Amino acid sequence: MALPFFFENNISTVSSHCTLSEETSKHCIQVLRMKTGEKLQLTNGKGNLYKASIVSEDKKKTVVLIEESTIVPQPSQKINIAISLLKNTSRFEWFLEKAAEIGVSEIEPLICGRTEHTRFRYDRMNGILIAAMLQSQQAWLPVLHEPVAFADCVQRSVYQQKLIGHCEEDQKQFIKNLPSSTNTQILIGAEGDFTIDEIGLAIKNNYLPVSLGVTRLRAETAGVVAATLLMNK
Repeated sequence: MALPFFFENNISTVSSHCTLSEETSKHCIQVLRMKTGEKLQLTNGKGNLYKASIVSEDKKKTVVLIEESTIVPQPSQKINIAISLLKNTSRFEWFLEKAAEIGVSEIEPLICGRTEHTRFRYDRMNGILIAAMLQSQQAWLPVLHEPVAFADCVQRSVYQQKLIGHCEEDQKQFIKNLPSSTNTQILIGAEGDFTIDEIGLAIKNNYLPVSLGVTRLRAETAGVVAATLLMNK
């Protein structure tokens, strides 16, 4: 059985003992009812993985003994999904959860011409990524950016492979037929797709139009499908 897995942003390894945050302590002691001597895993979301055991139970300041420390290599593929914020926040949150489980490196929320909802609660969204990272037993937390205007995103991008998925009947390449790349960004639009001007701006900045398949997908589904196809090239 897998050990309970927790996120600790600031794990100090100066000492072999580490005091867990109040949130993690509460989860260990009050929710899971863990006891002294029981083992758990910790990660800082930056590739560090620790195995530890509880030496002092406290619902606010549980102390653990770090018994083993390993570094999980960063994934060889760096995939950035730049996706419009959605009118239905729960659909965007669903996308975040699945993208983290798949292993996406970065998520860049976009504000596009047809974006209807621009409110963004960073702490909540990042918390969803953390929960998904832990659930899928990973040690790398996807980087979540603050929302950015579409034009700013495409004009400053430095990715080796730059893609845009849109619904216009233009000539597009199927994403699975593209050469593999270790450094890819794909743009996904809002409900109603990108505007013609946005598509033109992306192409002007060397984005390649791609197809995700024969059916028309919801924005959040398109993001997950794109992530899956890119991760399995």
